Amino acid sequence: MAHDPRPVTLVTLLGSLRSGSLHAAVARALPALAPEGVTVLALGSIAELPHYDADLQAVGFPPAVLAMADAIRAADGVVVVTPEYNYSVPGSLKNALDWLSRVTPQPFAGKPVAIQTGSPGMIGGAHAQYHLRQTMVFLDAHVLNRPEIMIGGMHDKIDAETGTITDRTTADLIGQQLAALAAMA
Repeated sequence: MAHDPRPVTLVTLLGSLRSGSLHAAVARALPALAPEGVTVLALGSIAELPHYDADLQAVGFPPAVLAMADAIRAADGVVVVTPEYNYSVPGSLKNALDWLSRVTPQPFAGKPVAIQTGSPGMIGGAHAQYHLRQTMVFLDAHVLNRPEIMIGGMHDKIDAETGTITDRTTADLIGQQLAALAAMA
């Protein structure tokens, strides 16, 4: 799939807080897997966001929320990389999306979004992926349908020590998804 020759900037929204997270390793690998002309930058950590509270919002949005919203608006697309917790998205990621849903103008409105999930199990975070897709409908994002990235058996495909994707098929599929997202953007 050929993509537009103009430079494309994507940002990653990481749904994991753990320092040794395999999902963080995937997010860090994205710049090297992106096609030529595509830059992938990390957003700030969702750990910096307080629990959503309308009273806190009434006083003013936390700077970390506004910075994240500005970075999403400025990007051509967003890649969400997240684990699955209890058949859904991690609470910290949902919290970030709850904050971002209240910022105007809405940073996700019309924004191309790709989702990457993974788990030790065989279905690779499919439950989380589909819950996240529902949330993205509310945010008016344009979620890329294919290729889907659901990394099953994640511990066998990413080296926890080096943080590198060791499974060539997984790395290639991620590269294809980034090319498709860039073309969509």
